[in-house]
Amino acid sequence: MSTNGPLLQLDGIDTYYGSIHILQGLNLHVGAGELVCLLGGNASGKSTTLKTILGLVAPRNGSVRFAGEDVTKRSTSHRIGMGMAIVPENRRLFAPMTVLENLEMGAYLHGGGDKEAFERVYELFPLLHERRSQLAGTLSGGEQQMVAMGRALMAKPRLLLMDEPSMGLAPILVERSFEIIKQVHEAGVAMLVVEQNANVSLSIADRGYVLSTGRLVLEGKAADLQQDEDLRKAYLGR
Repeated sequence: MSTNGPLLQLDGIDTYYGSIHILQGLNLHVGAGELVCLLGGNASGKSTTLKTILGLVAPRNGSVRFAGEDVTKRSTSHRIGMGMAIVPENRRLFAPMTVLENLEMGAYLHGGGDKEAFERVYELFPLLHERRSQLAGTLSGGEQQMVAMGRALMAKPRLLLMDEPSMGLAPILVERSFEIIKQVHEAGVAMLVVEQNANVSLSIADRGYVLSTGRLVLEGKAADLQQDEDLRKAYLGR
């Protein structure tokens, strides 16, 4: 399988819900080891983009390529087996299970996780080792975010998808959460972060895309988008 070119590539994606045209001619890519953010308000098509990448929604037109393979018609489990993982919106932990059990669930398709996977997660998140016997539902929002990221990393993904990581977190925890995202990225994981919070996303990303009602309206280097007057008016509130 050829891995030349981007790790993830979406070309000319048209996704519909019934007769409603949600994603319109979407082109997007994430390079190996790159951190890319996908920005947009409510109903912009961000969640549908993630579902299309994961194979939860099939596009009517266009293609999804991952690690050199056309996966447009492949199942979600096939894509996860190839190295996609997601940290879902609101984290969705197994609250009555311990931190350790939640981490093991992340490696379920890989036999429950090997020693190396646990060591890597505990190195990134020492607190999870301390709290490994604690029930996930009793942790704070920021701690739960660490468990959700640790759980996704247990599968040793090549691409980590993050759906609204700042959702429901206090401002101080948003900052901490994005420090953790940056840390995971610096450990060599390619990431696509889907967010409404443009300011904090662009501060850690390599590149960014802006979606509005299913169309890409802006794309470029994160530093350039931070300076973009239209973007600042529309998404940064200044």
